[in-house]
Amino acid sequence: MSKPPHSRRIPAAFALITAATLALTGCGSGDAADTAGGAAPAGRSADIPTADVVSSVRKDEAAAKLLPADVRDRGSLSIASSVGGTPPGALYLEDGRTIVGQDIDFADAVARTLGLKLKREAASFEAILPALGSGKYDLGTGNFGVTDERRKTIDFVTYINDGQGFAVRKDSELKKVTGFEQLCGLNVATGAGTTFEVTLEDNKHVCEEAGKKPYSVKTYAEQGAIWAALQQGRADVVMSTINGLRYAVKQQEGLKFLGEYRRLDVGFAFKKDTKLAPAFRAAVDRLIKNGTYDRILKKWGTQGSAIEKSQISPPEIKD
Repeated sequence: MSKPPHSRRIPAAFALITAATLALTGCGSGDAADTAGGAAPAGRSADIPTADVVSSVRKDEAAAKLLPADVRDRGSLSIASSVGGTPPGALYLEDGRTIVGQDIDFADAVARTLGLKLKREAASFEAILPALGSGKYDLGTGNFGVTDERRKTIDFVTYINDGQGFAVRKDSELKKVTGFEQLCGLNVATGAGTTFEVTLEDNKHVCEEAGKKPYSVKTYAEQGAIWAALQQGRADVVMSTINGLRYAVKQQEGLKFLGEYRRLDVGFAFKKDTKLAPAFRAAVDRLIKNGTYDRILKKWGTQGSAIEKSQISPPEIKD
């Protein structure tokens, strides 16, 4: 597979994506509709949706009654959000403080439905799930796919269906990835601590069994670094979320999305045996019923990720 020279010009949109990603160190807290942090200013693409689809959400008493009494009395929850740098998940606006994204809208809408305020802190993706178990946060968001392995230690309340896919440079010989044998001998870039990393590592054996050179898994903590590796030829293919890939390839020249590989339910993450799950499930279902859910998906262009109803820690989708 041919690779572009390292001096290849990086598109302006990619530079903006990378700049937003570099704000990952910021953190902050606020109410369900307003979050702030202390990150340095970051760039923002002009087409990031800014429509307000959350502030009109009102408290649903039936859902709120499902909350534990101490949470109702306190009126707030701490949430850790992975801010990946690109839509639709979560990213900083150009002020380097305001966090927006599909994950943010869903969390804020659920909080309003339950009559709660969220104390939000930005955290690295790979740190959130362990921190839930230690009690540092009440819940987390980060496009967390529901897997059987994660369900052993984490509870989930689903709100979308996303999944796994691949993207490459347009000069790649890959047309569609239907099996991991197609990746043999290539450098595959993905996010650290993700289901993608686990899936790639678990399937390395297919190359050895086929008598081929194994593929190399290159992990990065920041989305901007993943795309830089692909654009600069240090990686041949990227494995990431379906929705994230679709957005990213539209913003960067010379890349193409290879389609869906596998679907996964995505949910709010909690420590195991949480008492918060029933209320969150009821809140998501309420948002589906009153139309807020559909408005959030339309805002971020992810209608293909819609679910009919929320579930608590459903089995991993194997198909």
